[in-house]
Order: sequence, then C-alpha cells, then structure tokens
Amino acid sequence: MEKKIRVLIVDDSALVRNALFEVLTSDPEIEVMGMAQDPIIAASKIRNEVPDVIILDVEMPRMDGISFLKRIMAQHPIPVIICSALACRGSQAALSALENGAVEVIEKPNLGTKKFFEESKIKICDAVRAAAMTKVKVHKYGKPFDVSPKLTADAILPGASGKAMEKTTETVIVVGASTGGTEALRFIIEQLPGDAPGLVVVQHMPANFTKAFADRMDEICLVSVKEAENNDTVSPGQVLIAPGNRHMLLQRHDSRYHVELRDGPLVSRHRPSVDVLFRSAARYAGKNALGVIMTGMGDDGAKGMLEMKQAGAYTIAQDEASCVVFGMPNEAIKLNAVNSILPLDKIADALLKKCRTV
Repeated sequence: MEKKIRVLIVDDSALVRNALFEVLTSDPEIEVMGMAQDPIIAASKIRNEVPDVIILDVEMPRMDGISFLKRIMAQHPIPVIICSALACRGSQAALSALENGAVEVIEKPNLGTKKFFEESKIKICDAVRAAAMTKVKVHKYGKPFDVSPKLTADAILPGASGKAMEKTTETVIVVGASTGGTEALRFIIEQLPGDAPGLVVVQHMPANFTKAFADRMDEICLVSVKEAENNDTVSPGQVLIAPGNRHMLLQRHDSRYHVELRDGPLVSRHRPSVDVLFRSAARYAGKNALGVIMTGMGDDGAKGMLEMKQAGAYTIAQDEASCVVFGMPNEAIKLNAVNSILPLDKIADALLKKCRTV
C-alpha cells in the first residue's frame, strides 16, 4: 500500500474538527493522525509524530493560528493549510498566513459548517494533496477518490472555429496560478514598471479573498492592482485579478480590451478557471497576447495555453525549481503549449522584453 498523507487538524471547534475528520478519512489516500483544539496541544502532538500537512484555524484560545504558523516555519517547516472564517471577512489574516508560509487558504463559513465541508470534499482533499506535494519527498497518488465530471472551458466559452485575432499594437498579458501563486505573483508584479502592459490574472482563491489580495498588492506595486469588475478596461499600468468564484474572460471591442465576469459551472474543477481566461485570450487577443502559467496543482490552464500558442501568442511556464507545486506548468509543458520555461525571477524581465518585440 502507498503511504497515506497524514494530517493534523487544529481548530477550537469540535464541530469543525469532526466535519474535517469525516471529509479527510473518506479519501483512501489521506489519514487524520490527530486533532487539537489549540496550538499548544498541537505542538505536543507534533513532538511525538510529525504530520505531512496541518489544517489550521486562525482564531483560537491560548495562541492564534498565525503565531503558531510562524513558529512552525521557523523551527520545523510543515505544509500548512489555513481553514478560517476570516477568509469571509476581508482576509487580512489569511493574506498574512500566506506571506508567512501557508500553502493554501480555505474559507470556512460561520454557519452551516458541516454541510459546507461535505460539499467541498474534493476541494479540501485536493488542497491536502497539493500541500503534501510541496515537500521534497516524492508522493505517488492513485486516482481521486471522488470522481465527478471535470468540465472544460467549453462550459463557459466554446472553442474558436475561425482564425485568431490579427496582430495589432496593444499587448495584453494573461496569467494563471494556484497553490503558491499569491507570493509568486507578488514577486513578478512588484518588478513591473508603472507603464507595463495590462495584466489579467486568474489566481485560485476564495471569494472575498481576492479583493484583499488585490488591495495589498496595490499598496506595494508601481502598477495599479484591483479586483476586476465586469467590463473593466485592460489598460497599461493596471493589473486585474479575477474575483473568487467568478470566471473571467478577456474580450475586445474595436481596439480596446476589457474583461467580462461570468458565473457558470466549475471548469477544470475551478471557478475562476485559468483555461477559461486563456481560451478567451486565444480568441480575442491571439498574437497580441502573452501567457504565463505558474505554480499550482492540477492541469487548469494547460489546454488553454495550448490554444493561445496555436493562436500565435507567446507562452511562458514557471520552472520546476521555483514552483511550490509543479503541476499546472508541467501539464502545459507536456502538451507542448510552452515557448519558454523560466525561473520565477526571470519571468517579469522576459515579459517586458517580449512586449517590446511583439
């Protein structure tokens, strides 16, 4: 038998602990090695047995989750998933958690907790798998325990039947990322000058979290960063980040680009989906687009990036060494959808140089 992923649940709510226990133990590849109602008890358990992944609340007695996270990362780094209701209330604590080493954030409702966890089973178990894969140790997994329809971008935007958009003068950059992407995105966007080409980003994260992330980025970057709203114009010097739980498409009217937000089913198990953004860029920007696929588990964005490349766009994948999880970029590389494979610290410069030549 393959070794299971051992998870430690740290949450002061017995209801949450039990709900998470049921969700995780329903997956044959995951086991719960222990549960704790606060970080002090969790620390004693870790001294006896080190988990592969910790699921951690933020608001708890005796020590808050962020303080515990900082100690873990300073003393014995372990992949941590934040599961907190704070993600529904502005997400500043959740953003702080990502900055201090957490690999993922799952929003937890104040009411209807048990039902939420049951409905989010795939998302939670996928997050645990992604977290476990951030370790140096190689993990081999079988098929997902819960097989559900995995929709393609066809569910939101049918594939193009005609020629790609011809080359014009305005270039637009589209970016997709997931696990580990918030810090990777910050690294890239901080390097962009104030007149950089318009950037449109899909980062897998919860609703009510993307605005806080965009606001934080706007404070520290030369470009303007905001959570996208329907019909926002894609302009030089501006970064638009897809709202959590909404698909975002690139559209074009005459010579101007704008974004369209749509509801709809999960695509590649995500909403927003990178595949949806990339397909729309292939259709409405064609040779005018640059595409970047970054760290993240799964294959969302790989097929869309292939469509972009076929439409004449220049495409870049983050390399394995600099990825937290080399899933999405690797899948795009396997499809031969990538023109360049670059480390994180080379991507911004490559984009700017390419924009001057396309």
